[in-house]
Amino acid sequence: MARVLIVKNIPSEGPGTIGEFLAQQGLRQEVLEFSQGQRPSLPLARYSHLVLMGGPMAVYEMHRHLFLQAELELLREFLRSGRAVLGVCLGAQLMAHALGARVYAGPQKEIGWYRVHLTPQGLEDPVLGSLAEDGQAVVFQWHGDTFELPRGAVLLASSELYAHQAFRWGRRAYALQFHIEVTPGMLRDWFSQEEGFDLEAILQETHRLYPAYRQRAWRFYQQFFLS
Repeated sequence: MARVLIVKNIPSEGPGTIGEFLAQQGLRQEVLEFSQGQRPSLPLARYSHLVLMGGPMAVYEMHRHLFLQAELELLREFLRSGRAVLGVCLGAQLMAHALGARVYAGPQKEIGWYRVHLTPQGLEDPVLGSLAEDGQAVVFQWHGDTFELPRGAVLLASSELYAHQAFRWGRRAYALQFHIEVTPGMLRDWFSQEEGFDLEAILQETHRLYPAYRQRAWRFYQQFFLS
């Protein structure tokens, strides 16, 4: 049975629907905040999956956020062993960095619901392809940084603003710049801490999109955690 290690970077960016899915399936999960000094309770070999969540800090500011170095070492161990890895937003950027690619500030922020286009490889991918509808997917974005595609990685999705939205490395490591884990409650919390956004308009759009979004996320989780 799967045993999933989930690493948070700030309290408000938790596993969301990832945790809901794992609980529904009766799969064991351990959620840690490395920024608070928490570390895995078991030897790493006991975990089948690693999930790295997002956060506002930047990979290229690792000298200011030293806990990211511990996450990077953990990530490299999972990648070396060929076990399943999912990096979300900052987690995706950490994965790109771990694989030798440059992570850098993008030309503008992507915040809100955006459309990504799956590449032919993305459509064929049994995990990421589960998100697609007519070759594309509406996803929730909150980022300003981006990354180059690591050597040997397979590009799975792009958007108009950012060419590198998702990639796979090996057979079981996936990096997603967007957030498939969000819930309406999480988004209300995130936007309530920011200025310059029409919260009610965003929540109305979320209400319209979320039921189908959750279903697609569930399909992704079934393929990633259970296949």
